[in-house]
This record gives sequence, structure tokens and C-alpha cells, in this order.
Amino acid sequence: MNKNTRRARAIAIAQAKPDNKLVAVRYFVISASALAAVAALLLARWF
Repeated sequence: MNKNTRRARAIAIAQAKPDNKLVAVRYFVISASALAAVAALLLARWF
């Protein structure tokens, strides 16, 4: 395994690793915005 293949593998691992965290953060942001929208609708109805 020469330097280029090792570097390519390291880059591939580095790119693949944060995917799970990124997906979790994205789902959290989507759910938080949905919650905020529902809360805004409920508040608009009550007041």
C-alpha cells in the first residue's frame, strides 16, 4: 500500500465518518423547526 492509496483511504474514511452525526443533526433541526411551527400555530390560535 503506497502513500496515495493510504491517503485516498484516509480521505474516504474522513468523509464517511461524520455522515451519522450530520444525519442526526439534520433530523434534530428538522424536528425542532416542526415543533416550532406547531407551537406557533397553537399560540396563534390561543391568542
